[in-house]
Amino acid sequence: MIRSKFYKVAVAVFCFSASSYTVQSQTKKDFHDWAATPPMGWNSWDCFGPTVTEAEVKANADYMAKYLKPYGWDYIVVDIRWYVGNDKAHGYNEKDPDYVLDQYGRFMPAVNRFPSAAGGKGFKPLADYLHKKGLKFGIHIMRGIPVIAVKQNLPIKGTNFTAKDIYSDKDQCLWLRDMYTVIPTKPGAQEYYNSLFELYASWGLDFVKIDDLSSPIYFEGEIDMIRKAIDRTGRKIVLSTSPGETPIAHADHVQKNANMWRTVGDFWDSWQ
Repeated sequence: MIRSKFYKVAVAVFCFSASSYTVQSQTKKDFHDWAATPPMGWNSWDCFGPTVTEAEVKANADYMAKYLKPYGWDYIVVDIRWYVGNDKAHGYNEKDPDYVLDQYGRFMPAVNRFPSAAGGKGFKPLADYLHKKGLKFGIHIMRGIPVIAVKQNLPIKGTNFTAKDIYSDKDQCLWLRDMYTVIPTKPGAQEYYNSLFELYASWGLDFVKIDDLSSPIYFEGEIDMIRKAIDRTGRKIVLSTSPGETPIAHADHVQKNANMWRTVGDFWDSWQ
């Protein structure tokens, strides 16, 4: 009986780990080794929402490097809307957002919040700062292509296509309207995602959390493009899809393409 009980516990622990963060051995790919166990670190969202600054990121990174890194905490993730210079702490400024983007329609860090990004450097100086401390750098992005890039009809790097050639306003995110859907079958669509991750890899990115990707709709085509774009860079960028509940019907697909995925939607404390 003792052996039987121990066996059941061991199997339960293994199954939890495998189903949550990796795939079964027969379908395992090399990129799953990049986060063989659940990554541990700090994310700017809960305290700072969409308004975190470079100084605040560095302060938290300094603390983590000194006190938590010895215990395995090493990711520093800048969450949502780092590309807006005038966002607000509670909710999002969708009335007159001060977007920052480059000539290819790719969002760039707002320099008034991230001064080291000046001169087109992007997040590379911040990533370098973290890497020197033995930490890893991550960002949050939204699925799709910026609405402002479509309105300005900006070119897709390395192609003769523009943002208007690859977008659809169908299935636009309901809670934040910064982005339009990218249509996977359109010429230039994969090249757009390639250009994004070329940029992120040049910054030294180690982790990306991509929102509006798996719930309420699971965007299989865009996930495929993202996986290809990451692999193409040759850099070990851990992919976390968001939000949840990730559909069970797509379990096999998400296992084959992502390192992490949500099992539930957002939840909030309620002091009432």
